[in-house]
Amino acid sequence: MGVSKIDRFLSEATAPDQDGDASLRKDQLYGLYTSWCMLNQCIPAAAGEFWSEMKTRRIRSTDSRLRMTGAAAADYILATRPALV
Repeated sequence: MGVSKIDRFLSEATAPDQDGDASLRKDQLYGLYTSWCMLNQCIPAAAGEFWSEMKTRRIRSTDSRLRMTGAAAADYILATRPALV
């Protein structure tokens, strides 16, 4: 059985946020996911499906304990902060 799209996203675009200071909020985590999907040329799951998948992995929308990393992080930051370009 192959690795799911969600598991690939979590592996490639997130890292544990041990101290919780930079944990991604709900909108940030889903936005990062959509950036990752765009870069990987795949269709993102609807928000409800995405959060259902996060719940099965015990990732909460209120305290994800994840931070962003990698190419999707750069894409997301530039997309949400155009003044940085």
